[in-house]
Amino acid sequence: MYIIPAIDLRRGQCVRLIQGQYHRQITYKDNPVEQAEQFVSQGAQWLHIVDLDGAKVGKPVNTEAISAIAALGKLKIEVGGGIRDEASIKQLLDMGIERVIIGTKAVSEFKWFSEMAGKFSGRLVLGLDALGSKVATHGWTQESPQSLLDFAAQAAKLPLAAIIYTDISKDGMMEGPNLERTKALADAVQIPVIASGGVSETSDIKKLAELDIEAVIIGRALYEGTLNLADAINAAK
Repeated sequence: MYIIPAIDLRRGQCVRLIQGQYHRQITYKDNPVEQAEQFVSQGAQWLHIVDLDGAKVGKPVNTEAISAIAALGKLKIEVGGGIRDEASIKQLLDMGIERVIIGTKAVSEFKWFSEMAGKFSGRLVLGLDALGSKVATHGWTQESPQSLLDFAAQAAKLPLAAIIYTDISKDGMMEGPNLERTKALADAVQIPVIASGGVSETSDIKKLAELDIEAVIIGRALYEGTLNLADAINAAK
Protein backbone atom coordinates (compact mmCIF):
# COMPACT_ATOMS: atom_id res chain seq x y z
CA MET A 1 0.00 0.00 0.00
CA TYR A 2 1.27 3.48 -0.81
CA ILE A 3 0.37 7.02 0.26
CA ILE A 4 -0.94 9.72 -2.08
CA PRO A 5 -0.91 13.28 -0.73
CA ALA A 6 -3.71 15.52 -2.02
CA ILE A 7 -3.86 19.02 -3.40
CA ASP A 8 -7.33 20.49 -3.83
CA LEU A 9 -7.27 23.52 -6.10
CA ARG A 10 -9.64 26.48 -5.95
CA ARG A 11 -8.77 29.74 -7.72
CA GLY A 12 -5.22 28.45 -8.05
CA GLN A 13 -4.74 27.94 -4.30
CA CYS A 14 -4.41 24.81 -2.15
CA VAL A 15 -7.56 24.47 -0.06
CA ARG A 16 -9.71 21.91 1.70
CA LEU A 17 -13.48 21.82 1.78
CA ILE A 18 -15.02 20.30 4.91
CA GLN A 19 -17.29 17.43 3.76
CA GLY A 20 -17.13 18.83 0.22
CA GLN A 21 -19.02 22.02 1.14
CA TYR A 22 -17.77 25.06 -0.76
CA HIS A 23 -18.74 27.50 2.01
CA ARG A 24 -16.59 25.54 4.49
CA GLN A 25 -13.18 26.19 2.93
CA ILE A 26 -9.77 26.23 4.58
CA THR A 27 -7.02 27.85 2.49
CA TYR A 28 -3.52 26.46 3.11
CA LYS A 29 -1.10 27.60 0.43
CA ASP A 30 -1.11 30.14 -2.37
CA ASN A 31 1.45 28.23 -4.44
CA PRO A 32 0.49 24.62 -5.28
CA VAL A 33 3.80 24.02 -7.09
CA GLU A 34 5.68 24.75 -3.86
CA GLN A 35 3.35 22.37 -2.04
CA ALA A 36 4.01 19.64 -4.59
CA GLU A 37 7.77 20.17 -4.21
CA GLN A 38 7.38 19.83 -0.45
CA PHE A 39 5.57 16.51 -0.86
CA VAL A 40 8.38 15.29 -3.15
CA SER A 41 10.97 16.21 -0.52
CA GLN A 42 9.04 14.11 2.02
CA GLY A 43 9.07 11.01 -0.20
CA ALA A 44 5.88 11.25 -2.27
CA GLN A 45 5.82 9.43 -5.61
CA TRP A 46 2.17 10.09 -6.43
CA LEU A 47 0.00 13.20 -6.15
CA HIS A 48 -3.80 13.46 -6.11
CA ILE A 49 -5.18 16.73 -7.49
CA VAL A 50 -8.82 17.80 -7.38
CA ASP A 51 -9.91 20.77 -9.47
CA LEU A 52 -12.70 22.09 -7.24
CA ASP A 53 -13.62 24.88 -9.64
CA GLY A 54 -13.77 22.29 -12.41
CA ALA A 55 -16.06 20.05 -10.36
CA LYS A 56 -18.52 22.92 -10.12
CA VAL A 57 -18.55 23.98 -13.78
CA GLY A 58 -18.02 20.61 -15.44
CA LYS A 59 -14.66 21.15 -17.14
CA PRO A 60 -11.02 21.59 -16.04
CA VAL A 61 -10.37 25.12 -14.74
CA ASN A 62 -7.09 25.10 -12.79
CA THR A 63 -5.11 23.84 -15.77
CA GLU A 64 -2.27 26.35 -15.32
CA ALA A 65 -1.46 25.06 -11.84
CA ILE A 66 -1.91 21.42 -12.86
CA SER A 67 0.37 21.86 -15.87
CA ALA A 68 3.03 23.57 -13.74
CA ILE A 69 3.04 20.69 -11.22
CA ALA A 70 3.22 18.11 -14.02
CA ALA A 71 6.11 20.02 -15.59
CA LEU A 72 8.21 19.34 -12.48
CA GLY A 73 8.47 15.77 -13.74
CA LYS A 74 8.88 14.46 -10.20
CA LEU A 75 5.49 12.90 -9.47
CA LYS A 76 2.96 10.57 -10.99
CA ILE A 77 -0.23 12.60 -10.93
CA GLU A 78 -3.92 11.75 -10.94
CA VAL A 79 -6.44 14.53 -11.54
CA GLY A 80 -10.18 14.75 -10.97
CA GLY A 81 -12.86 17.41 -10.87
CA GLY A 82 -15.28 18.26 -13.66
CA ILE A 83 -13.91 15.90 -16.29
CA ARG A 84 -16.98 15.12 -18.37
CA ASP A 85 -15.85 14.87 -21.99
CA GLU A 86 -13.16 13.19 -24.08
CA ALA A 87 -11.43 16.49 -24.87
CA SER A 88 -10.84 17.13 -21.16
CA ILE A 89 -9.36 13.65 -20.72
CA LYS A 90 -6.98 14.21 -23.64
CA GLN A 91 -6.10 17.70 -22.42
CA LEU A 92 -4.93 16.34 -19.05
CA LEU A 93 -3.11 13.30 -20.44
CA ASP A 94 -1.29 15.56 -22.91
CA MET A 95 -0.03 17.60 -19.91
CA GLY A 96 1.68 14.46 -18.63
CA ILE A 97 -0.96 13.40 -16.12
CA GLU A 98 -0.71 9.67 -15.37
CA ARG A 99 -4.39 8.99 -14.80
CA VAL A 100 -7.65 10.88 -14.97
CA ILE A 101 -10.41 10.53 -12.38
CA ILE A 102 -14.03 10.56 -13.53
CA GLY A 103 -16.91 10.58 -11.08
CA THR A 104 -20.16 12.35 -11.96
CA LYS A 105 -20.15 11.54 -15.69
CA ALA A 106 -19.29 7.89 -14.97
CA VAL A 107 -22.40 7.56 -12.85
CA SER A 108 -24.77 9.63 -15.00
CA GLU A 109 -23.62 8.26 -18.38
CA PHE A 110 -22.13 4.83 -17.84
CA LYS A 111 -22.20 3.94 -21.54
CA TRP A 112 -19.97 6.93 -22.32
CA PHE A 113 -17.67 6.06 -19.41
CA SER A 114 -17.35 2.49 -20.70
CA GLU A 115 -16.34 3.79 -24.11
CA MET A 116 -13.74 6.13 -22.60
CA ALA A 117 -12.36 3.34 -20.39
CA GLY A 118 -11.81 1.24 -23.51
CA LYS A 119 -10.27 4.12 -25.44
CA PHE A 120 -7.94 5.15 -22.58
CA SER A 121 -7.28 1.68 -21.16
CA GLY A 122 -5.51 1.75 -17.81
CA ARG A 123 -5.51 5.55 -17.63
CA LEU A 124 -8.93 6.23 -16.11
CA VAL A 125 -9.92 6.01 -12.46
CA LEU A 126 -13.49 5.84 -11.21
CA GLY A 127 -14.03 8.41 -8.48
CA LEU A 128 -16.68 6.81 -6.31
CA ASP A 129 -17.89 9.30 -3.73
CA ALA A 130 -20.54 8.11 -1.32
CA LEU A 131 -23.07 9.38 1.18
CA GLY A 132 -23.68 6.26 3.23
CA SER A 133 -24.32 3.37 0.85
CA LYS A 134 -25.32 5.64 -2.08
CA VAL A 135 -23.15 7.27 -4.74
CA ALA A 136 -22.91 11.11 -4.74
CA THR A 137 -22.26 13.27 -7.81
CA HIS A 138 -21.75 16.86 -9.03
CA GLY A 139 -19.03 17.84 -6.58
CA TRP A 140 -20.91 15.96 -3.81
CA THR A 141 -23.93 18.24 -4.12
CA GLN A 142 -26.31 15.51 -5.35
CA GLU A 143 -27.12 12.00 -4.15
CA SER A 144 -27.65 9.29 -6.74
CA PRO A 145 -30.02 6.32 -6.32
CA GLN A 146 -27.09 4.08 -7.32
CA SER A 147 -25.79 1.63 -4.72
CA LEU A 148 -22.06 2.05 -4.06
CA LEU A 149 -21.18 -1.65 -4.18
CA ASP A 150 -23.45 -2.48 -7.13
CA PHE A 151 -22.06 0.34 -9.24
CA ALA A 152 -18.47 -0.52 -8.29
CA ALA A 153 -18.97 -4.15 -9.31
CA GLN A 154 -20.34 -3.03 -12.67
CA ALA A 155 -17.49 -0.57 -13.27
CA ALA A 156 -14.82 -3.05 -12.18
CA LYS A 157 -15.41 -5.02 -15.39
CA LEU A 158 -13.90 -2.12 -17.35
CA PRO A 159 -10.11 -1.69 -17.96
CA LEU A 160 -9.73 0.96 -15.25
CA ALA A 161 -6.56 1.87 -13.36
CA ALA A 162 -8.36 1.94 -10.00
CA ILE A 163 -11.42 2.97 -8.02
CA ILE A 164 -11.06 5.81 -5.52
CA TYR A 165 -13.60 5.52 -2.72
CA THR A 166 -14.39 8.61 -0.64
CA ASP A 167 -16.81 8.61 2.26
CA ILE A 168 -18.04 12.22 2.17
CA SER A 169 -19.10 12.17 5.81
CA LYS A 170 -15.46 11.48 6.73
CA ASP A 171 -13.72 13.80 4.25
CA GLY A 172 -11.87 16.67 5.88
CA MET A 173 -13.14 15.67 9.32
CA MET A 174 -9.99 13.83 10.46
CA GLU A 175 -12.11 11.38 12.44
CA GLY A 176 -10.80 8.18 10.88
CA PRO A 177 -11.69 6.38 7.63
CA ASN A 178 -14.75 4.21 7.00
CA LEU A 179 -12.96 0.88 7.39
CA GLU A 180 -16.06 -1.32 7.14
CA ARG A 181 -17.27 0.06 3.81
CA THR A 182 -13.74 0.32 2.40
CA LYS A 183 -13.24 -3.39 3.14
CA ALA A 184 -16.62 -4.27 1.61
CA LEU A 185 -15.70 -2.42 -1.57
CA ALA A 186 -12.23 -3.97 -1.81
CA ASP A 187 -13.77 -7.42 -1.34
CA ALA A 188 -16.41 -6.75 -4.02
CA VAL A 189 -14.05 -5.89 -6.90
CA GLN A 190 -10.93 -7.28 -8.53
CA ILE A 191 -9.30 -3.96 -9.45
CA PRO A 192 -7.20 -1.70 -7.19
CA VAL A 193 -9.12 0.31 -4.58
CA ILE A 194 -7.79 3.59 -3.19
CA ALA A 195 -9.23 4.91 0.07
CA SER A 196 -9.84 8.60 0.71
CA GLY A 197 -11.26 10.61 3.58
CA GLY A 198 -10.85 10.77 7.34
CA VAL A 199 -7.22 9.72 7.82
CA SER A 200 -5.63 11.76 10.62
CA GLU A 201 -2.90 9.61 12.21
CA THR A 202 -0.59 6.68 11.56
CA SER A 203 -2.94 4.26 13.34
CA ASP A 204 -5.55 4.94 10.61
CA ILE A 205 -3.00 4.00 7.97
CA LYS A 206 -2.02 0.79 9.75
CA LYS A 207 -5.69 -0.24 9.93
CA LEU A 208 -6.16 0.47 6.22
CA ALA A 209 -2.99 -1.45 5.40
CA GLU A 210 -4.67 -4.58 6.79
CA LEU A 211 -7.31 -4.30 4.07
CA ASP A 212 -6.75 -5.37 0.48
CA ILE A 213 -6.35 -1.86 -0.94
CA GLU A 214 -3.68 -0.28 -3.11
CA ALA A 215 -3.27 3.21 -1.68
CA VAL A 216 -4.57 5.90 0.67
CA ILE A 217 -5.14 9.55 -0.19
CA ILE A 218 -4.37 12.01 2.61
CA GLY A 219 -5.20 15.70 2.56
CA ARG A 220 -6.12 17.84 5.54
CA ALA A 221 -4.10 15.86 8.10
CA LEU A 222 -0.89 16.72 6.23
CA TYR A 223 -1.76 20.41 6.12
CA GLU A 224 -2.90 20.57 9.74
CA GLY A 225 0.22 18.73 10.88
CA THR A 226 -1.49 15.84 12.66
CA LEU A 227 0.35 13.53 10.27
CA ASN A 228 3.78 13.79 8.69
CA LEU A 229 3.98 12.47 5.12
CA ALA A 230 7.25 10.59 5.72
CA ASP A 231 5.73 8.90 8.78
CA ALA A 232 2.61 8.05 6.78
CA ILE A 233 4.70 6.43 4.03
CA ASN A 234 6.59 4.36 6.61
CA ALA A 235 3.33 3.28 8.29
CA ALA A 236 1.96 2.14 4.92
CA LYS A 237 4.94 -0.16 4.45
